[in-house]
Amino acid sequence: MAENSILCSVSSLTLSIFILFCCLFGHCNSVEQLGGYDTFTISSFKYPETQIRPFDMHYIRVDLPPWFSSMSIALKSSVNLDIKSAKKVPKSVLPMICFRDGSLPLPDVSSTSLEVALSNRSFDGIQVLQNMEQCYPVPRNMTMKLTNEQISARVLYFGLFNGVGPTRTQSKMIVRNRAYSFTANISVEGCTTSTMQGQYCNQTIELLSCARSGNSSGNGSVSGFFNQSMVLCRNNFETSCHGDGEMKIYSLEILRITESLTISVQNLRLRPLDSIGNSSRIYLMCFARYGAMPLATLHDYSGDLNQSPLVIRFPKVGQWYISILALHLAKEIGGALSNVSKVCYSLEVQELECPLGKAGPNCSSERYMLQTVLRKYSTPFESYYLPDGGDVISDALNFHLEPLLSNYSVGGLDSWTYFLLDVPRGAAGGNLHVRLMSDRKMNYEIYARNGGLPSLINWDYYYVNKTSSSGDSVFFVLYNSSDEKVDFYILYVKEGIWNIALRHLNSTGDISDGQTTMSISLERCPKRCSYHGACKSALDTSGLTLYSFCACDRNHGGFDCSIEIVSHQGHIWQSIALIASNAAAVFPAFWALRQKAFAEWVVYTVSGISSGLYHACDVGTWCVLSFGVLQFMDFWLSFMAVVSTFIYLTTIDEVFKRAIHTAVAILTALMAITKATRSSNIILVMGIGAFGLLLGWLIEFSTNYRSLSCSMGLCLNRLERWPSREWLQNLVNTVMKRFRWGFVLAGFIALAMAAISWNLESSQSYWIWHSVWHVAIYSSSFFFLCSKVITINSGNRTPTDANYQLTQQDSLSQGA
Repeated sequence: MAENSILCSVSSLTLSIFILFCCLFGHCNSVEQLGGYDTFTISSFKYPETQIRPFDMHYIRVDLPPWFSSMSIALKSSVNLDIKSAKKVPKSVLPMICFRDGSLPLPDVSSTSLEVALSNRSFDGIQVLQNMEQCYPVPRNMTMKLTNEQISARVLYFGLFNGVGPTRTQSKMIVRNRAYSFTANISVEGCTTSTMQGQYCNQTIELLSCARSGNSSGNGSVSGFFNQSMVLCRNNFETSCHGDGEMKIYSLEILRITESLTISVQNLRLRPLDSIGNSSRIYLMCFARYGAMPLATLHDYSGDLNQSPLVIRFPKVGQWYISILALHLAKEIGGALSNVSKVCYSLEVQELECPLGKAGPNCSSERYMLQTVLRKYSTPFESYYLPDGGDVISDALNFHLEPLLSNYSVGGLDSWTYFLLDVPRGAAGGNLHVRLMSDRKMNYEIYARNGGLPSLINWDYYYVNKTSSSGDSVFFVLYNSSDEKVDFYILYVKEGIWNIALRHLNSTGDISDGQTTMSISLERCPKRCSYHGACKSALDTSGLTLYSFCACDRNHGGFDCSIEIVSHQGHIWQSIALIASNAAAVFPAFWALRQKAFAEWVVYTVSGISSGLYHACDVGTWCVLSFGVLQFMDFWLSFMAVVSTFIYLTTIDEVFKRAIHTAVAILTALMAITKATRSSNIILVMGIGAFGLLLGWLIEFSTNYRSLSCSMGLCLNRLERWPSREWLQNLVNTVMKRFRWGFVLAGFIALAMAAISWNLESSQSYWIWHSVWHVAIYSSSFFFLCSKVITINSGNRTPTDANYQLTQQDSLSQGA
């Protein structure tokens, strides 16, 4: 191990050379194998390359059994961000990876987790992931190993996000952010025997033997107390001995709801028996931890057993680990050095349990196990909880609270009533909804805890009043609460047994003066997405957990669609801009109709109308057809309008135009039906239009220069008499006379404005720049149409010297 020094000798040098030789040839074993540690692979998963689109997410679940020793994660992604550049990227587009113990992370409602992630880029710093999550920017390469000394043996979730924040769930008209991909390998190692644990399975764990020892009557002077049962656990050997600084680890499993766990030592003795020393001056430190190996620097509870027993109130159900560390055995006492080498003791752990249906201090409070009732015609795991055989209202959703309350109070101040419910495996993607409604001011406080009974000092979530609650918690959301109503959600609730305790204040008064109803349910989306979105469900990447999320409308965002991103007035302005800007299609349509270009007139007119209808549906104003049909019509006719402008600039016969239009219609329809919104389509459409224009000019050139009646000799004679310089000059003159160059310049300026507005479009400014795009692209088509000078071939004049000339006629005079 690292603590032992390596001697420099010939034998050690030979061993080092041998190990290096084995590693070079691929036969070097792992550290565990070289040390002879007894580990095996519990599970190993390889996730193939997966793409995470903008504002999308992926969750992965990893189950960690009690005998696991370590978990290794190797992740590779296409993200290329360092810590400096990550700080400059807005969190709405920042790729994030988040970890949470027991349930799914939700960084959209967390602001502190993002700050931690940006200030600490090292993944080696993950220690405790209990009621909080830890988030980091997604690295390009990550190799991480977590041991059972760092995380509890339960369930670990980690999520990959491409942008977080309120706008992640908002429905967007366009998404231009980048996607990224990742691959992951996750393996879980375990120990073959339950008595050997630790990262390398080299730490001995002594299992405590437990037996029920009878009843404890409690304080008999107070009426109403109930007998308590006790489970007594001891180490297998009569005594345990270890030296200074040596740690011994014990484990036990709590199977039922327990009121207290008391850890103490008996028969404390020093070795050797004739040692000089005082046992009262020895520190016998005890560290206790739930679900994971306790350390002196990382534990849940601690105390000096040589001074007093360690009492844990309301411990959680499950596996507990206890470590005992002896300190200061050898020290100077009264001028003489103590010769104490070991300390011996008997470890004793007492579990205090209440009878069935009772809980709390001295088992004086009522405890109810709620029955799960599945909802009809709902998604899996949606359910509500009711007392078994209790007073249930006819709609089977709520139950009356007063008949179930505890009548006993400590000192006449308050009483506690406990409700237990089970969140099944795989339902961690649901939300626990708790409501209390009364016809008078309520005197209740609510405390919730996973795995154990809550108290005033030990809870996961709580509600006292509107100003005192777990509002600072990421996963606690309070809705519309008042003196007569309490309404809150626990987001992405952990699996297992939940305990919800009601603390009734001033319970010595008459509790029948009012009527209070309580409702506890497991729901998919909080507040039904605030009626501003749709609740959707999906499975995590491992396929073991069903989670739900809100897909909000255009104007709202947040995890529950309760955040108004676009106001009502802003929505009106966006609708007007996106719909009315298509009126610019009137200009090219009018000019095409004036020039009797009926095909182009139909394309421009229908394109403007379909674009207006599509954006009216896209902003949520009105949908005359389905969204998919309107989107296809908008993109297809827009592509056709661009290409038709290019083809119009040619002077080829209508036969050739019809052929080109047919081919273009097929190509653009295929582009519109397959990934119509990709940015590369703009370049493809421009390329198709330019190719159509070039093809038209080539057809025109070949038609005007081809003379079918001339013989080969005559053609060669003409070619010899054809002065190339004069021909090029005539060609330039022809091109110059073909267009009105002022309109051409205006067309290119409008086209440049359209390109700039396209590049400036984002999810937030889409409605502005896309409206500019409508005006600019239709204006450019109008200017290009006006730039063409209508030309005809003069039938009463033949070109001299075989020079190709076109007789021009003003298009305005021709149309008269």
